[in-house]
Amino acid sequence: MLEKGLVCTNCGRTYELNQLHYRCESCAEPLEVEAFESGEIIRGNPMTQSMLMRYREFFPFKTLDDSLSLGEGFTPLTASPSLASRAGVSQVYLKNESQNPTWSFKDRGSLSGLQHALKMGITRIGTVSTGNMAPSVAAYGARAKLETIILVNENIPVEKLAPIGIYSPRLIKVAGDYGSMYYESLAIGARQGIYFINSDAPLRVEGSKTIAFEICEQLNFEMPDYVVVPTSAGGNLRGIEKGFREFFRAGLISRRPKIIAAQAAGCAPIVKAFDKGELLVTREEHPHTIAHAIENPLPPSGNQVLRILKAGEGRAVSVTEEAIIDAQARLAEEGFFVQPAAAVGYAGVLKLRDEGFLEASHRVVVILTGGGLKYTAALEEHRLSAETCPLEKLAEWI
Repeated sequence: MLEKGLVCTNCGRTYELNQLHYRCESCAEPLEVEAFESGEIIRGNPMTQSMLMRYREFFPFKTLDDSLSLGEGFTPLTASPSLASRAGVSQVYLKNESQNPTWSFKDRGSLSGLQHALKMGITRIGTVSTGNMAPSVAAYGARAKLETIILVNENIPVEKLAPIGIYSPRLIKVAGDYGSMYYESLAIGARQGIYFINSDAPLRVEGSKTIAFEICEQLNFEMPDYVVVPTSAGGNLRGIEKGFREFFRAGLISRRPKIIAAQAAGCAPIVKAFDKGELLVTREEHPHTIAHAIENPLPPSGNQVLRILKAGEGRAVSVTEEAIIDAQARLAEEGFFVQPAAAVGYAGVLKLRDEGFLEASHRVVVILTGGGLKYTAALEEHRLSAETCPLEKLAEWI
């Protein structure tokens, strides 16, 4: 394996891999690791094989430190005939990322970003997060015994703080615009030598592409028609698209699925730009949604997501708060308790079928990005019940 460089996703300018600032100096768009044109899956037993080791020919490192793994990846892909029937499509598969160590897809990118940081000799890492990424980076920082700085919005729900703080990072609630906090963290990181493994850091994107690799294997390389991704900053969608692109170029799959970006209507800057036929996102001025994990008013990879959707004949869809809560309930009926942001994907499937975009023959993969225990306040939106009876009357009661 040869180390690769970085390339601008917009203008194509190239950079060395070992740098902390990952926006293009010419056009300010995000950078990504140069795409792999060849590679093979390292066969082995996933019970004893790490995610990075299995797909190491598609990572830009000559060596990998497997001791940093917390057992991320290899998450289930489960078919749901019931949800497919409700949506009026041929098949719905659920990629359950809540099975990762900190219960979201973020662990994949946190591990690969951590590998990069250590190879650069970095001793301080951090992130800017609305929820899922914060505990993930904190956990991997603890694993590597690095000083870890977590920046969150001052209005973050209280119940999300303790699951971050348990890893003992330096946890800072920042007053101010969340979208601007991302760019400020990059500037601070470059000056002070802190690796902010933010939402669209190139090596975080590399971790996300393993979702696509696993889908290919789990479907025996028979590609679905669409993959639906709840989308915030855009890094996870970028990684999934890049994974399919690299497997296609390597000859491991014969075609690539189309990508659907799903957002909450209360914060949908990517969808609004897509619907207008634009390739530049504009700030969502008054974001408000129960799907806090994807509530990003100015997604740093938003423009690249729009370019991906246009080039790959993808789609963007937004869904109401009511649709999100309904989708969360429908998924729970199938045994999947996910956070509202993760339910946005299936809500998008239902909306696109109602609009006639999805057809009865289509096979769809929905990415369930995070577990429901990450935001239990959402349970107040559901009609839940419990009964009470005396022990001596239990048999009769039942």
